[in-house]
Amino acid sequence: MNFSRQALLGIGMIIGGSVMLYAMVQQIGDNSQPAPTSAMVESSSTEQTTQPPLTTDIETEKRILAQKQKERAARVAEQERRAQQFLLEQEAAEAEALAKARAESQQYITNTTAADDSDSAAAKKKDDTASATASLEGTESSESADSNTAQAAAEKLKTAQQQEAKRQADLKEQQAAKELAQRQQQAEQAKQQAEAKRQAEAERQAAEQAAAKKQAAEKAAEAAKKEPPKSPTDYEVKRGDGLIKLARQYNVPVEALAQANNMSPSTSLQLGQTLTIPSRKQVQRLEREAAAAEKAREAQRKKEEALAKKSAEAKRDAQQKLRDARQQVKETDAKGSFGVQVALANDQAKADELAKKFQAAGYQVKTSPTSRGVRVIVGPERGKVAALALKDKINSDPKVNTTSAWVLYWR
Repeated sequence: MNFSRQALLGIGMIIGGSVMLYAMVQQIGDNSQPAPTSAMVESSSTEQTTQPPLTTDIETEKRILAQKQKERAARVAEQERRAQQFLLEQEAAEAEALAKARAESQQYITNTTAADDSDSAAAKKKDDTASATASLEGTESSESADSNTAQAAAEKLKTAQQQEAKRQADLKEQQAAKELAQRQQQAEQAKQQAEAKRQAEAERQAAEQAAAKKQAAEKAAEAAKKEPPKSPTDYEVKRGDGLIKLARQYNVPVEALAQANNMSPSTSLQLGQTLTIPSRKQVQRLEREAAAAEKAREAQRKKEEALAKKSAEAKRDAQQKLRDARQQVKETDAKGSFGVQVALANDQAKADELAKKFQAAGYQVKTSPTSRGVRVIVGPERGKVAALALKDKINSDPKVNTTSAWVLYWR
């Protein structure tokens, strides 16, 4: 649409310029017409009346002719100047119209097309210049020639514009076909690249899986090498052998190897001694038994620690109670001394043995023979309250390990 408007504008400017040229030529022709007949008659009559010298008339005619020639040359120069200015304006308008038309189809034109456009524009400009020159020459010759030349130039410009529009349409179609082919080629290349990438990814995954399988097989083989033998075997001790060395050699724990041969892990081996290398199942069984034994020992240790802690706490409480009871004893309450009987031995030897055990625990111990046996008494304590506190302390003391102590009157 913009290209058609520019074409019409160019045609209008050419036609307008042709009309202006025609008017200018017509004006120049009017100014160059000879003087009226009356004037010539009057001049002739005057010349006949006065009859000036012939030499004077020739010189005058020469001056008049020279003056007219100067005026004519000036008018021609002015006409040429205006024509040149018109041609320049026309060329500028055409260049602007062509530039706008090319700007609209810039994205469809390649470098080769741009070169062709430049050649076409140059040829068209040359044709327009030749047409304008021919039109100017025809205008100077005659009014009819100017009109025909302008019309021919307009027709030629219209034809050139139509050809240019057709060529631009062909170029657009070619460019569209070329872009379509490029897009198809790019899509095919993208498809090929995606397929190649997929194949490369599949190959990479296959290689990784193969490497993982190989690594797993190597690990399994290495683990099989490190596992104990499948069945028990006998081994004769050689010089330099030891339980630790043999355990490492057959991948057997030292404790399992020692337990399978009923010896301590620190036992020294004798040259020529026969050892039993346990099998894998035996090692597993021995490890389970060792773990169970360790667990039982740990439970027993915790139990003993808890019992010792509890006994220590009870002993501390009993000792504190004994101190408090001793401080609270009154003279009115002390009617006598009280002791704590901890045992009744069958004979004096047994009683002395028990007395030594309580003495080792820090108690004051005495023995007293009776008709039923020999008493082992701890004390004495002043007051029954203190004696009762001493009894509680003895019953909670793990060193003496007794729970049958009871208070009796000493004296």
